[in-house]
Amino acid sequence: MSRPSVSLLISTYNRPVALEKVLVGVQRQTMMPREVLIADDGSGEETRTLVDSWKARLGCPLQHVWHPDQGFRKTIILNKCLARSIGDYLVFLDGDCVPHPRFISDHQRLAEQGCWVQGRRCFVKEQWVNEFDLSRISPMAWALSGRMTGVAKAIRLPFPLVRRNTAQRGIIGCNQAAWRADLTAINGFDEEYTGWGIGEDSDLGTRLYHLGRPRKFAYAHAVVYHLDHPSPSKDHLPDSLARLAATIRSGKIRCEVGLDHHLAPAPKEPS
Repeated sequence: MSRPSVSLLISTYNRPVALEKVLVGVQRQTMMPREVLIADDGSGEETRTLVDSWKARLGCPLQHVWHPDQGFRKTIILNKCLARSIGDYLVFLDGDCVPHPRFISDHQRLAEQGCWVQGRRCFVKEQWVNEFDLSRISPMAWALSGRMTGVAKAIRLPFPLVRRNTAQRGIIGCNQAAWRADLTAINGFDEEYTGWGIGEDSDLGTRLYHLGRPRKFAYAHAVVYHLDHPSPSKDHLPDSLARLAATIRSGKIRCEVGLDHHLAPAPKEPS
């Protein structure tokens, strides 16, 4: 099977220092994606200036997709990016997760029709984030020194360790990948999720399960290094978990408010 073209979608909100490290990581990929889209949920001018400075030097097309800051609207900006992207296969990365140099090539190799992929992440402790630079440090040494946690998820092996399942545990949006056709079939992200935290990513994975797409849960490939930060408020969490539980019970595939709001209408047939 020929390898799919990959669009990389990076979500961000007012963390330009972390985003810079992520873009450096993208620039150092052994295989570049077809394009990168920054899904910006209302960041200020510093982020805009940063992204503009990378457009001529990243090594692949870079789009900055932005909307005004009106609270947590990550699902909406991701759907806007989905609508603009052109790759056959979409890889999702958070703007505080630095990719291993083989991140894109690993995801392309893990791609399989009829499945979606969930990668893992390790954690760089907040006090060491500014010093983190994959070109200069050893993740193993940092883990042993206590600067990083989740060392088992920081190691890339020559081969992936894969489990196939339809479980809820371990669904995270910072390292996911799925086929464009499948994301279109489920109508993308459910835009009725509001507030940071658990819910919107698990909802997407659940509806992919309902579509008949099990997860390839991958370890030792497609590694990312999460740059820790203080957690935002989770006041909305009970509502999000209730919404996710309803999705799980219902077996629904498509969300009502999603990707189709951002797609150009199909041309009308001539009368």
